[in-house]
Amino acid sequence: MAKLEQERCGWCLGDELYESYHDEEWGVPLHDDRKLFEFLILEGAQAGLSWITVLRKRENYRHAFWDFDAEKMASFGKREKNKLLNNEGIIRNRLKIDSAINNAQRFLEIQSTSSFDEYLWQFVDGSPIQNTFSSLAEVPATTATSDLMAKTLKKAGFNFVGSTICYAFMQATGMVNDHLVTCPRHKACKGPL
Repeated sequence: MAKLEQERCGWCLGDELYESYHDEEWGVPLHDDRKLFEFLILEGAQAGLSWITVLRKRENYRHAFWDFDAEKMASFGKREKNKLLNNEGIIRNRLKIDSAINNAQRFLEIQSTSSFDEYLWQFVDGSPIQNTFSSLAEVPATTATSDLMAKTLKKAGFNFVGSTICYAFMQATGMVNDHLVTCPRHKACKGPL
């Protein structure tokens, strides 16, 4: 374990929850519609904040949003919105809460014609982009692919899906492997899954 600690991507060091997320989830290709939807909502909630802030609240989000059940979320009305705005366990921002409900409705629209997995993974032709960065300074905040994803999602009516959010989403869900080449997870996320 000492070797992993020395070579982990530097952004996660010093926090057990962050390190665990890095070691077990970040960059692992994800193909489950509900989990992809969860990450899209959480990445949107993160806008303007640090990811660790959202990560620490993830279980509260899962509870508040019925484990990211899009059908239930899509039907949230004024009463449910007020309850969310008073929920200290999540980020109590009206625009982000409204966005989560709206995005649940848009998610269901996508699912009526395709899986959300197919819809999102089309941006990388169904296969993770394998980057070979050796320092955090090389890792971009956006790419042409995240620009296209953001534009497409916005056209479909999604909110809080700018290019930076989309790129962070792509990193989290393994659509792009941005583990540094010195990190043991780079090779693990590169192999067949």
